[in-house]
Formats: sequence, structure tokens, C-alpha cells
Amino acid sequence: MAVPTTRMLLLGAVSLFEPVNGYQIRRELISWRVDEWAHVNPGSIYAGLATLTRHGLLQRHDLVDGRRDVAIYELTEAGRAELDRLLVQALEEVDLHDRVGFQAAFGMVPHLDRSRVVAALERRRTSLAEQIGLFVTGKDDPANGPPHARRGWSLWLDLARAESVWLDETLRQITSGELKFTADEDWDWVPPDDDPGWQMNLDREKYRAMLGR
Repeated sequence: MAVPTTRMLLLGAVSLFEPVNGYQIRRELISWRVDEWAHVNPGSIYAGLATLTRHGLLQRHDLVDGRRDVAIYELTEAGRAELDRLLVQALEEVDLHDRVGFQAAFGMVPHLDRSRVVAALERRRTSLAEQIGLFVTGKDDPANGPPHARRGWSLWLDLARAESVWLDETLRQITSGELKFTADEDWDWVPPDDDPGWQMNLDREKYRAMLGR
């Protein structure tokens, strides 16, 4: 079953900056260009936050920040469990025709510890190898369509093989510790000075104080 990518992206973005207001979440997701590769309509983000709140995956706090009313969001325990489930599912499951869910999940691997990422990617690699085997078997079988259609299969096969090479190298970098992504590691990277994340971090502390945290 395909992973609901929009739900995963919303939960993941809230988790990164919580407590965080809806405008900041929308701006952050737009900066990830989710409308271009994840088919997320920016206009649907507020509605998505409201839906996740109704379903008990987010908690909304209505605060007064200076002269304006703001809706602040945090994950509930159910929301954390759902985000965890969706991330692992998207990392593991292979769909040779649609890698959007995997791309979204891989961009949020800091939410998972290293051992779980390795386990999920190893399961993905096994599944990918099985599907590549089926493509190799079927690409020259006339029962699977005329020559031009089977030539199209070759493109999917080449893309799958490219992903297999990428997976091998990524797993090597993760298991060796070369690829750093967990919160307790030095990534040797900081956002640029004009990145909105700096202000979001300041706002997070302000919202925590307003919520008595």
C-alpha cells in the first residue's frame, strides 16, 4: 500500500520545529519544493494540519503572539507513532514507478536512529533485487507487449539498477558512520544566515515559554 506522503511530510515538518505555527510549516514545505516533486498543493497544507488535528495526530494550541492570534501545532504520541510507521514503511517499500514516498522519507531520516535506517534500507535492497529479477525475466518476453513497450521496460530496469547501486553505497556510508544524520552527530553543515529556520528556532523557544514548558 502506498504511503500517504502528504501526511508524512506534514507530521515530519511539525516534528522538526514543534511547537510551530501553521504559516511556518507551509513556508518550510514550500522551501522543500513539495509542490514540484511530491505533488503537494501548498493551498492544502492548512487543511492537512486541521485534518491531522481532528484525527488526534497533532495538538493545536491557539495563542496570542503580540497582537495576532496564532495556531501552534505539536505532535501527539499517536502522531509520533504514525510518523515513525510511515517513515519506515516508505523506506522499505519499493515501487519502481513512484519513488516520491521514499524520497520524502529519506529526507527525514534524522527522525530515526541509525540502526533502524539500516534495517529498513537493507529490506528495501532485498525487495529491489527481487523486482529487478522480475524485470530482467519479463523485458524480452513477447507476452508482456510489443517491442516498443518492452523497450520501455528497459528504462524502468535501468532506473532500478541505478537505485540498487545508490542503495549499496548509501548503506556503506551509513554503516561506516561516514554519512552523518542523527541529531547527536556533527553534520559539518549549518544553514545560511538568511535561512528561516533560525527564526523558527527562536519562535519555538518563545512558544514553549508561552505554553509553560
